[in-house]
Amino acid sequence: MHTRPRIAAAAIVAAAFLAGPVPAARASAPPTPAPTPPPAPPPAATTETTRGFDLVRPSADPVRLRDAPRRLAVTYTFGGQKRTLDDFLARTGTQGFVVLDARSGQDVVFERYSFAARDTRFQSWSMAKSFTSAAFGIALGEGLISSADDPVTRYLPELRGSGYDGVSLRNLLRMSSGIQWDETLDVPPVHVAASLGYPLPKLAAGRKRGWEPGSRFEYTSMNSFVLSWVVSRAAGKPFHTYVQEKIWKPAGMESSVYLGNDSNGSNMGYCCFYATDRDFARFGLLYLRGGTANGRQVVPRSWVEESTRPSPANKGYGLHWWLDDDGAFSANGLGGQLIYVFPEHDVVIVKSTLATILAEDETETAFRAVAAEVARTRQG
Repeated sequence: MHTRPRIAAAAIVAAAFLAGPVPAARASAPPTPAPTPPPAPPPAATTETTRGFDLVRPSADPVRLRDAPRRLAVTYTFGGQKRTLDDFLARTGTQGFVVLDARSGQDVVFERYSFAARDTRFQSWSMAKSFTSAAFGIALGEGLISSADDPVTRYLPELRGSGYDGVSLRNLLRMSSGIQWDETLDVPPVHVAASLGYPLPKLAAGRKRGWEPGSRFEYTSMNSFVLSWVVSRAAGKPFHTYVQEKIWKPAGMESSVYLGNDSNGSNMGYCCFYATDRDFARFGLLYLRGGTANGRQVVPRSWVEESTRPSPANKGYGLHWWLDDDGAFSANGLGGQLIYVFPEHDVVIVKSTLATILAEDETETAFRAVAAEVARTRQG
């Protein structure tokens, strides 16, 4: 078990109320054990040019998920007390929860929504970082990026003289860039500024060097934006267009997704995919199956394997994926958003919520119990 970065409650509130891009219908407070409605997606009339959002269209051949519900008698012990899945979902304010059994097919064996529905688009927060890693790996496989060991400035000369000058792309992926950064203090003002229309490239160019790149782990959302900027520059097209062409459509996503931008042509990269939980589950399934979907290789298998290997400075982190000791790995977002992949059991679990405040520490224990119960209840 490895510690994920936490952002103080004040920062969560600042992000929820001041940071965008979110529509005006956003819920007015973080949930208590009785959950509040999730943020609504942009209206159906939203187009690619709508301020704050870019629309990514779904696949014409979505990966089929079969409804195959079955009873999961999930219990686990945490802190000396016996818990159940129902208790966990209630206390964590979970608004969307999908459990996918991939052993014998693509079976949704458990699905629950509270103040939401199957077509609700949930805010990913930092789960988006794992999508950015996937896009980077695809661009690398296509030869658009020569090497993960290239310096950032090979693709972004605008960052010469900044703290990113001379830093390798690999160290950005490992969250070892050496940039002066405190995730709790720096994310809210950067995100608010970008959401109000301040260009993210200028914010990146203003970062200073704080320590030797590669010498330690420092979770830094700006690194993920820079990576998405690199992908866009290398591909010669907007990041959201590349995501649509190389991930969303070939990976068989069923619904459209909205990507947050800074209203100046830059997608955020570090956050803000508004997608359904079933499509988040499809992304987890893509990685569970070595980067393949619908019989095609979407993300290079070698990149999937490399992304989910421990980094030198943090054994619990790969290349924009969080890693567990037992081989499980996850995409994590602020406030309890999760795409959890369990290769041992062939299970993917997705959890969405406005903000998990209670019982966050027992999430991994609960998820392991769910995955084990899915395996136990398989027929044959």
